[in-house]
Amino acid sequence: MTAVVPLAHPVTDVPPVVEEELAPGERETLMARIQTLLREQDAVLVAHYYTSADLQRLAEATGGCVSDSLEMARFGHASRARTLIVAGVRFMGETAKILNPEKRVLMPDLGAECSLDLSCPAADFSRFCDANPDRTVVVYANTSAAVKARADWMVTSSIAVKVAAHLHAQGRKLIWAPDRYLGDYVQRATGADMLLWQGSCVVHERFKADALRELKAHYPDAAVLVHPESPAEVIALADVVGSTTQLIRAAAELPQQTLIVATDNGIFHKMQEAAPAKRLLEAPTGGRGATCVSCAHCPWMAMNGLKKLLHVLETGANEVHVDPVVGRQAVRSINRMLEFAGQTGITLAGMGAD
Repeated sequence: MTAVVPLAHPVTDVPPVVEEELAPGERETLMARIQTLLREQDAVLVAHYYTSADLQRLAEATGGCVSDSLEMARFGHASRARTLIVAGVRFMGETAKILNPEKRVLMPDLGAECSLDLSCPAADFSRFCDANPDRTVVVYANTSAAVKARADWMVTSSIAVKVAAHLHAQGRKLIWAPDRYLGDYVQRATGADMLLWQGSCVVHERFKADALRELKAHYPDAAVLVHPESPAEVIALADVVGSTTQLIRAAAELPQQTLIVATDNGIFHKMQEAAPAKRLLEAPTGGRGATCVSCAHCPWMAMNGLKKLLHVLETGANEVHVDPVVGRQAVRSINRMLEFAGQTGITLAGMGAD
């Protein structure tokens, strides 16, 4: 059967990055009120590494979780709290709901999207899968519940290569969605026969290899840490390629005292905690003459803030709903990954980039 290569689904309507602005003393007032409401409502805050330092500190101070999106959902499942507040982007809230259907899941802003999710409309993806029925469907965590429901496997960046290698060894041909850069990385690592959906992350695809070489020339002793959602020519310059959790671990363990980091700069909060004596530099998103030399932050992650979090707790707004039928179908692809990880002893990290 002739393989049908998917058309690109570029995401062009990308909002500007707008960070939350707080008046003097407002941060402390908001945090105190939020902590009270979390206790009163039996709620727990789970925040992604790419959200603001304020939200990350608040999550940890109140017994919540700061991690990648899979661990956020798993933490929520293990928690006795009746309500999960998910600070991140929409697919993360959906994943939390899929794994915790009995719990109420709220988000500070339901408009917080992900370009990878947006690049892979469920109806188009389903038609593509139908046109290639001989292929096993593997999707990245950064997808909607409906896309996960259509998949055979869901994977995180930390386990993607192992799953693809496992399926390749069985003689399987794959459909991969939505990130073409991560898919290319997995394909190169495994040699698997993969059809790549043409999505991309608006943050990671903007890292530039030429500008990174220039920065590296100024800091020749620096180590380069790269998330695999980045272009291949950027990955080729890396000392470490890994998921968010893996990059944080590498920052602590590497001997180099200067680190150039090619992922969303929201990770710097936890990375600096893990390696307080080290200098962290953002990998550049442009070269000479660029209007944005390093703007490595997701505009949708920036939609999360203390004011919106308080509003959600006060009003119960922004509840995440997943159709129960879709949820039951989607959880199968997630559980297949979890079972594989358990059988092979793989530690999972880096869902949603992650």
